[in-house]
Amino acid sequence: MQQTENVKTEQMKKMYFAWVAFLMTAMAFSQGTITGTVIDGELNEPLPGASVVLQGTTNGTSTDFDGQFKIETTKNTGTLVVSYIGYTSKKVAFTSAGDIGRIVLEPDAEQLGEVVVVGSGIIDLAGSRETPIAVSTIGVAEIQTKGVGNVEFPEIMKNTPNVYVSNQAGGFGDSQMYLRGFDQSNTAFLLNGQPINGMEDGKMYWSNWSGITDVANAVQVQRGLGSSKLAISSVGGTINIVSKSMDREEGGFVRFIAGNDSYAKTTVSYNSGLQGKWAYSVLLDHWQGHRKYASGTRGQGQNYFVSVGYVPNENHTINFLLTGAPQWHGQNYSKDLEEYEQYGEKYNDNAGFLDGEWTTWRKNYYHKPVANLNWDWEINEKKTLSTVLYASWGRGGGTGALGAGADTYDLLTSDKGLADFDAVYANNLAESDANNLGSYNNGGVIRSSVNNHNWYGLITNYNYDTQENWSFNAGADFRFYKGTHFRQLVDLLGLDGFKDNYKSARRDSDYVLSETFKADPWSALFDYADADQRYDRDYSEWINYQGVFGQAEYANNGFSGFFQGALSNQSYEREERYTTLTDEKSEKINKLGYNLKGGLAYEFVENHKIFANAGYYSRQPFLDNIFENVIEGNELVDNGDVDNEEILGLEAGYRFASGDIVFNLNAYYTNWKNRFLSVGGSTLVNGVDTDVYYYYTGIAQVHKGLEADFKYRPSTALMLRWYGTIGDWEYDGTTPYRIQLQDQGSGTSDVLERGEIDLTGTYVGNAPQVSTGFGLDVDVLKNLSFDVDMNIYTKLYGFVDTEDVIAGANSGEVYQAERLPAYTLFDAGLTYDFSLGGNDLRLRGNVYNLFGENFINQKDQYGYYLGNGTTYNVSLRFNF
Repeated sequence: MQQTENVKTEQMKKMYFAWVAFLMTAMAFSQGTITGTVIDGELNEPLPGASVVLQGTTNGTSTDFDGQFKIETTKNTGTLVVSYIGYTSKKVAFTSAGDIGRIVLEPDAEQLGEVVVVGSGIIDLAGSRETPIAVSTIGVAEIQTKGVGNVEFPEIMKNTPNVYVSNQAGGFGDSQMYLRGFDQSNTAFLLNGQPINGMEDGKMYWSNWSGITDVANAVQVQRGLGSSKLAISSVGGTINIVSKSMDREEGGFVRFIAGNDSYAKTTVSYNSGLQGKWAYSVLLDHWQGHRKYASGTRGQGQNYFVSVGYVPNENHTINFLLTGAPQWHGQNYSKDLEEYEQYGEKYNDNAGFLDGEWTTWRKNYYHKPVANLNWDWEINEKKTLSTVLYASWGRGGGTGALGAGADTYDLLTSDKGLADFDAVYANNLAESDANNLGSYNNGGVIRSSVNNHNWYGLITNYNYDTQENWSFNAGADFRFYKGTHFRQLVDLLGLDGFKDNYKSARRDSDYVLSETFKADPWSALFDYADADQRYDRDYSEWINYQGVFGQAEYANNGFSGFFQGALSNQSYEREERYTTLTDEKSEKINKLGYNLKGGLAYEFVENHKIFANAGYYSRQPFLDNIFENVIEGNELVDNGDVDNEEILGLEAGYRFASGDIVFNLNAYYTNWKNRFLSVGGSTLVNGVDTDVYYYYTGIAQVHKGLEADFKYRPSTALMLRWYGTIGDWEYDGTTPYRIQLQDQGSGTSDVLERGEIDLTGTYVGNAPQVSTGFGLDVDVLKNLSFDVDMNIYTKLYGFVDTEDVIAGANSGEVYQAERLPAYTLFDAGLTYDFSLGGNDLRLRGNVYNLFGENFINQKDQYGYYLGNGTTYNVSLRFNF
C-alpha cells in the first residue's frame, strides 16, 4: 500500500515537472524572437525596407540594409506577412521562435497599393476595392527599364489589352493613345488622383508630361468603368498615374541615356529619407535629340520634381509636390503615300534651313508647372480623411505659317523635300513695301498659337471602414479653370513688321505688328504678347466645376458589392477681345451631370472570382460644343441648349490568381450617345480646295468585345505574358453635321453646309479592333536578364470621311473607311547589374521595332502616319 502511494507520488512529481517544463517552454517561446532575411527574387540580393507584420496584429518591423529583420512575438504559432513595393506579398507560417531563413519576394506588377505613400484616400486604385474591374498595372521596375529616354509615356502601356499607341513619328510627345477604341479625350487621366485631361476639350498632350516616366512609381490602366469615384470622362477607361512622393529611405541615383539620332539624357535624383519628421525628394534631368525618328523632329527639354514631406505624428502626413517638364520639339504630320515614296519614310516638309540654321514651320513648346499639397489624416482606426489642393499654370503653344507668301513653301522645297526658308526670306524682301513691311497677301512669317491657362482644384475624400463588412466614402471635387488664347509673331523672316489686315474690328488695314516672341518653354512663362501685338484671335474661357461623390461597399464570405454615385455642375463662359469693338463676355451656361456605377463579385472557389459591373454617365459637353465657333465669337450652339453625352457601360469578368499564375477574362459593352466631334479637312468651294472644319453633334458609338490576359512565372528566372482582344466597334444611327470654313484670312467663318448623315454599321477607325501580344522575361545569369515583347494589330481602319459617308448613303451603301494593313512589332531589352568600387550599377539597353517593320499606324483626314522604324536607347544607372 505504501509502495503504491510512493509510485503515485513519484508519477505526480513527474507530471508536475513535465507541466512546469512545458509552461516554461511556452513562456520562453511567448517572449521569443523571430528573425529572417528578405531576398529580392529578381536580383537575388537582400531587400532593405521590406515590411514584416505579424498577421492579425499591428506588430511589425522593416528589414535593414542587409534585408534582415527581427520581430518579437508572444504567440507560439502564427503567420508573418512580408511585403514590398512592386513585389508579390508573401505569407510565411511559423511554429517556433528562431531564424526562419530566406524569404524570397518576386516582382509583381499586379501589386500597387504599397506604392502610395500619401494620398491613399484620393487615389482610386483597383486593389483598394473588393469588387474587381478590368485592370492592368505597370510597376516602377518596368517603367524604369522600358519607358525611359526617347520613349513616350503611353508606350509603356502598349503591352496591356486594348491599349493602342500611334503617331510616334510625329515628334517628341506627339503620340496618341486609344483605350478600347476611344481616344485620349475620352479616357480619364489622373495624376495622384487629380484629373489632368484638358478642361476645354479633354485632350492630352504628352509633350507637356514628358517627365512622367521619370517620376512615376506605377501606372494602373483601368479599362471601362474603372474604380474612380469622381465624375470624370472615363468612356474608354481611367489611367491612374502614381508619382513619387517623399521617400522614407535615404538614397538616390544618377542615370545617363543615349539613343538613336543623337538622343542624350542625364538624370539626377536624391531622397533624404525620413529625418525626424521631415523628408524630401529631388529629381532633375535634361534631354535633347537631333530627331526622334522622322526628319525635322529635333527637340530639347528638362524635367524637375521636388517633394517635401512632413509627418508630425502617426496620424498625419503632409506632402508638397512640384513638377514640370518644359520642352520644345519640331513636329511632323501625315502625308500622302506618294510623298513617302518620293522622299522616304522619314520625310517631313515642315523643317528646313535658313542661312544654314535649322528652322521649322511647326514647333511645339510648352511649360506646365504642376503643384499639389496633400494631407492625409488618420482620425482613428476606422476613419480617414484625405485632401489634395492642386494647381497648374500652362504657358506655350505651337508655331505655324502666316501669310500667302508662306503658303508657297510647298513649292519652294529642295529635291530632298526640305522647306526652303531661304526662298521665303528672299520672297519677303522682294515683295515688302518701302518700309520693309509685309502683309498677308505678299508675305510669309512664322506665328505662334498661344494657349495659356491657370487651373486650381481641390479634392477631398472621407472614408469610414466599419472593419466588419461595410465601408463608406464621401467627398467633393472642385476645379476652377481659365484659358487664354491668342496668336503672336515668332519670326518675321527678314521683314521689319507685318500688317495686320485681318479681321479685328479695332484696327485699320495698316496696323503693324512688329514684336516677336521666342517659341521657348522658359520664355513662355512670362514673355508673351500684350493685346496690341496679338492677332487673329484673342479670347478667354472660364470653366468651373463643382462635384460631390460617394461610395458604399460590402464584403463578406467571398461576396462583395459596391455602389458609386457622383453629381456635378459645370459652367462655361467666354470673353471676346478681338473681333468686337469692346471686350464682351458671353452668357454663363451651367450644365448638370452625374454618374452611377455598381457591381457584384463572388469568389465561388478559392482564387476564382467572377464579377459584373454596370454604369451610366450623363457627361457635360466640352466647351467646343457650347459655342458656334469658339475661336471667333460668343454665339452659342442652339442658344446653349446642348444635350449631355450619355454613356452606358456593362462589363463582366472572371479572374484567377494563385501563386505564380494570374488569368483575366473580360467582356464589355459601351454605348455612347450624343457625342460631339470636330475634325479638320478640306472640300471644294467654288472649285477651289479649301480647308474646312466638320462638326458632328450627335454621334453614337457602340463598342463591345472580349479581352484576356495571362501571366505565369514557372520559376524565379522566367516570366511569361500574353494578352488577346477581339472588338466590334461601330457607329450607330444618324448625326447632324455642319461644314464650316477654317480661317483663311478673309474674316469669314461661314457655314457651308448643314445636314444629317447615317453612320450605322460604319467601323470606328484609328485603333485596331483585334490585337494580341506575347512577352517573356528571362534571367540568364544572376545579374543578366533579357525581355522580349511582341504585338500584333489587325482590323484597323482609317479616318471616316464625311463626304464619302454621304456619297455611300446616296448610293444605298454602308460606308467603310479604308482598312489599313495588319502589322507585327517586336521590342527587346537587356539588363546587366554589376558592382564597381562597392557601388551598384545597372546597364540597360532597349530596341524598339527590332526587325524594322514598315507599317502604317494611323490615317487621318490629311493622309497617313507611318510608324517608327528601328529605334533604341542605352542607359547606365548608378545607385547610391
